[in-house]
Amino acid sequence: MHAFITGAFDTEVGELPGSSCMGLHAQAAIGAVADAGLKLSDIDGVLCAYSFTEPHLMLASVFCEYMGIHPGYSAAIQAGGASACIMIMQAAALVASGQCEHVLVVTGDNRLTGMSRDGAVAALAEVGHPQFERPFGISVPASYALVARHYMHETGVTSEQLAAIAVEHRRHAGRHPKAHKREPITVDQVLASKTIATPLHMLDCCLISDGGAALVVSSRAAARDCRGAPIEILGAGQGHTHEHIVAAPSLADFGCKASSKAAFERAGVGCADIDVAEIYDSFTITLAVELESIGFFERGEAGAAAERGDLGLGGRLPCNTHGGLLSYGHSGAAGGMFHAVEAVHQLRGRAGARQVDGARLAFVHGDGGILSAHCSLVLGAH
Repeated sequence: MHAFITGAFDTEVGELPGSSCMGLHAQAAIGAVADAGLKLSDIDGVLCAYSFTEPHLMLASVFCEYMGIHPGYSAAIQAGGASACIMIMQAAALVASGQCEHVLVVTGDNRLTGMSRDGAVAALAEVGHPQFERPFGISVPASYALVARHYMHETGVTSEQLAAIAVEHRRHAGRHPKAHKREPITVDQVLASKTIATPLHMLDCCLISDGGAALVVSSRAAARDCRGAPIEILGAGQGHTHEHIVAAPSLADFGCKASSKAAFERAGVGCADIDVAEIYDSFTITLAVELESIGFFERGEAGAAAERGDLGLGGRLPCNTHGGLLSYGHSGAAGGMFHAVEAVHQLRGRAGARQVDGARLAFVHGDGGILSAHCSLVLGAH
């Protein structure tokens, strides 16, 4: 695609009193631009996502005004948890087509300290279909629980195996100094945590955090002027099968099958070539079904793989090495961007205690809604 990630930055994450959506956007943006060795005035494209605490129809315009910049291209993209990967794909297309030289892709929200519990529930309730789901009390966890029940019935995967995913993610987070939750957990603790929507327990669910993250995506020519080691966007793809779970054509295969196929084909690689994976993990079941739908594991194998340690450092497929949404943190669209930033850290060899030895190829995936919108990226060390 002739597009390169030249700057990456993520803010502190967790409970950040006094933080704000725009403040986190600004901190992440300034950090990513500085990491690329650029000035804000070098940025000629800006992509933002959305905010629950400072909702606006034109969030990218609000951000540019806040920062005092006037790019030649500016847009906000709303695709739930897939937003970050979709924005990176869009940025790559903008620089590959010659419309921009340096596109800033920025996300952030203070979901933990900036929202009431009722406000968070109300915002997430909009995910349900207004006619066929909301009147019957659908919730986001209940929708994923529906997928989990079907998956467990079809494959025989156990709650203990899903819990092993959460345990491994917490182990990864324990190696990351910024992670929201770092204290180790056990399978028994996951199973003993409060039931949210059977069979999902509280520790099967992602966190709610404050935080922000940003990348700079540059053209091949412009990347030569940047300071950091460029990471090439080798392939990208999207897949969309439904919006509401009531309309999903399958409860086992989702749009990640198409998005990953396109990304792998464009990159000229396959699952077996990937050194490290950073895959959206809103719930333990999310990661399990996506690992299999993408093709990293056969149907019903992901849970057993997690039990064996295959997703751990040194395992067959080190996955979500920062701790993912389950343990590193989840701050709206920034949750998905944390996955991309971690992939950059890994490919640059800057992941510290959580570094995957010899990581040269990374797979990043985001999904939004109820496994609705999907975007996959293949990134390579240059």
